[in-house]
Amino acid sequence: MNLAALDELWVYLSGNPLLSLLATLVAFTLATRVNRLAKGSPFAHPVIVSIVLLIGFLLLAGIDYATYFEGAQFIHFLLGPATVALAIPLFDHRERVRRMLVPIVLACLTGIVTAVSSTLAIGLLLGARPETLLSLAPRSVTSPIAMGIAEQIGGIPSLAAGLVLLTGSVGCALGPWLFRRLGIEDPSVQGFTMGLAAHGFGTAQSFASLGAMAGAFAGLAMGLTGMVTAFLLPLIVSLFGL
Repeated sequence: MNLAALDELWVYLSGNPLLSLLATLVAFTLATRVNRLAKGSPFAHPVIVSIVLLIGFLLLAGIDYATYFEGAQFIHFLLGPATVALAIPLFDHRERVRRMLVPIVLACLTGIVTAVSSTLAIGLLLGARPETLLSLAPRSVTSPIAMGIAEQIGGIPSLAAGLVLLTGSVGCALGPWLFRRLGIEDPSVQGFTMGLAAHGFGTAQSFASLGAMAGAFAGLAMGLTGMVTAFLLPLIVSLFGL
């Protein structure tokens, strides 16, 4: 194929919204390979590597986010069904969930209060601005919920989304190490902890490396934490005078 043909192909693709879909799929495929070469390191998580690759591609190609999203919105649409599909493995372990209902609720409430309170306290001690604190507060819930909460309480949604990604990466890196150090081997406890502290990142890692039961409880924790945080966070924030 000569340069003229390549140029014509690029002109066609750049004007086609399917380019964004293709770029997203290629980026994730490459990111998965990078993660395997890194021996599954959470610091080379496929989501993080994909984001870096896509940002680089959009900058080089001169494509703005609105144009990119026009083609990638099909993947965005699939986030809903994918989240609902997490109920399938959870249904398989419904009896265990029923037996652990009280510990699950207590762990969820404790985790939310601890995460939000410690984040706000450290931020206040370091002199962070109110809008930064309000963007930090929902960092332990999945991105769509965190962005919605941040917007409602006066934070910066885009900053909240970035902090959620950072929290998920740190949670995936430290979670398995802490489990080994503390001698925690129960997959339901491991999964629930990962979903509570590292939301979607922790849920994906639980399914990939800890098993179906851990993944099911991680999905439960992610959904439950997001829902409860939406109600509790404004109250906690008000107690800190923000």
